Amino acid sequence: MPRLLHGTGLPIKQFLSEDSLLTPGQQIQILRNALALSGQPEFGLRVGKRLTPATHGAMGFAASSSPDLLSALQAIHTFLPTRVSVIQLHLQQIEDHLECRLVFLMQLDDDLQRCVAETIIMTLLAFGEFIVGRPLHEAEIGFAYPPPQYQEIYSKCMSGRIRFGCDHLMLRLPMMLCREPNASANNENYRLALQQCESMLAELQTQKPSYQTRLKKMMLSRPPGTLSEEEAAAALFMSKRTLARKLKKEDCSFRQIRDEILSRQAADYLSGSQLSVEAIASLLNYHDNASFRRAFKRWFGRSPTQYRQHGNSSDTAPRSRH
Repeated sequence: MPRLLHGTGLPIKQFLSEDSLLTPGQQIQILRNALALSGQPEFGLRVGKRLTPATHGAMGFAASSSPDLLSALQAIHTFLPTRVSVIQLHLQQIEDHLECRLVFLMQLDDDLQRCVAETIIMTLLAFGEFIVGRPLHEAEIGFAYPPPQYQEIYSKCMSGRIRFGCDHLMLRLPMMLCREPNASANNENYRLALQQCESMLAELQTQKPSYQTRLKKMMLSRPPGTLSEEEAAAALFMSKRTLARKLKKEDCSFRQIRDEILSRQAADYLSGSQLSVEAIASLLNYHDNASFRRAFKRWFGRSPTQYRQHGNSSDTAPRSRH
């Protein structure tokens, strides 16, 4: 770890904190150190292979639950700054294709630029394959550098047609493919994740994210209902009591934040799907149906069955509990 952070001025504890905000210079220095430590020129491909949609926090959650690939790419375009500060994604429709053009925001050494390019292209392909449910053989990928010595590895890591020496770094996809419905789409999860991403993007300007925002970010990047208060406090390098005190200053509690997210997800499943109450309880990681039914009645003042039958005819906002 000290060798990875060499030259960044970052203490290990700060780096490991989930809410640490790294400057572009620190991100690049860490990548430079990692590339040197790996001893592998194809390091960017290896990193890209490990970065599944689930590793991208709220941005990944928003993209994965979006209605289609086009919506997912639009979310990534908007919220990529919450993940990386050295590159921008631009989307443009050209006839019947969508071109995803990537522009570097700072000058990088050739090896670092190649590493970032490999990683970001593989990240976009991973989101596409998750949403479409298969490799993107129709994709056209352009890299703005000559073929590296290890170019044969590219075809093993990426689907689609790969070209080197292009004018810019880009991924081109057919619009028909971008508009295919996402089998994993969930409107309520998508809306919640977008709200969280918007909060994160705004707080990048202040460098002072609230503890509510930090907790929502952690909860949305994990399976529903699985984050405990003890785990959240440990991730923030504080005791459970200290976390509770800081949340109280923001007029909320861990349970309120958890209830807000779970209640909205539960309401969306009931109103937008034919899933049984038992299946929804399982999806939200309740150990038994009775516990889920009690929680739901506490949130909405009625049972899940009553909500499904009359949910749109009255106020569906969950009850606040302090």
